[in-house]
Amino acid sequence: MQLQMQTWAEVERYLKSSTIAIMPIGSTEQHGPNGLIGTDALSAEAIAVAVGEAANVMVAPTIAVGMAQHHMAFKGSMTLRPATMIQVIGDYVDSLTHHGFDKFFFVNGHGGNSATIEAAFQEVYTAHTMRGSGNEASVRCRLRNWWQGDKTYKLIKELFGDKDGMHATISEVSVTQHLFPEHIKSAPDMGPPEPFRSRWSDAADYRAKFPDGRIASHPYLATPDAGKKIFDLAVTEIAEEVSAYAKG
Repeated sequence: MQLQMQTWAEVERYLKSSTIAIMPIGSTEQHGPNGLIGTDALSAEAIAVAVGEAANVMVAPTIAVGMAQHHMAFKGSMTLRPATMIQVIGDYVDSLTHHGFDKFFFVNGHGGNSATIEAAFQEVYTAHTMRGSGNEASVRCRLRNWWQGDKTYKLIKELFGDKDGMHATISEVSVTQHLFPEHIKSAPDMGPPEPFRSRWSDAADYRAKFPDGRIASHPYLATPDAGKKIFDLAVTEIAEEVSAYAKG
């Protein structure tokens, strides 16, 4: 149930029985030699839409550009400044709160977004507190990285072990191969990935440490079949969480 596919009257009817919205959020950034630049936004949106169908919950438009300054040394990557992203999230939430939504379940596709999303939640809560909402919470927000469910994480480990890595992972490339088989990219001879030795600072530092974009990952092992297993389980797990969240 995607918000942009509804009429205003349909949204009005929905709000008579439910006030929760699923908020897909991702990033537009490099994903190694064979990963799509849109991986994080595309996967978050597809999972969120499937969860919305399973849980009968409204899905808001995807925030497709995230906090990815460290990937900007790779062509095609895009980023929002953290302060801008906080404002965007706040405006999305405030727009929907204006109409009567009060619970927001963020399905995130990019780990680099997490700190900024959590900071945005605090800005939202502070604004509502300062406006005066009594002793009842006027808005609630929850962050869920799609790959971090207990069952989904276990499946990824069973499929790929330690080869999944930290960025441009086998699992996320597999999910996009399942979702977009017509856009599967040939896997070049990547060789062993650069291991993770330390954090990075800016984009130049990131590329110096990880020249082809990967972090400890072997994405040439990705397959659409593995992606389907991961996608289906993630949707099932998150739909259960959304249904429980909707009930309060």
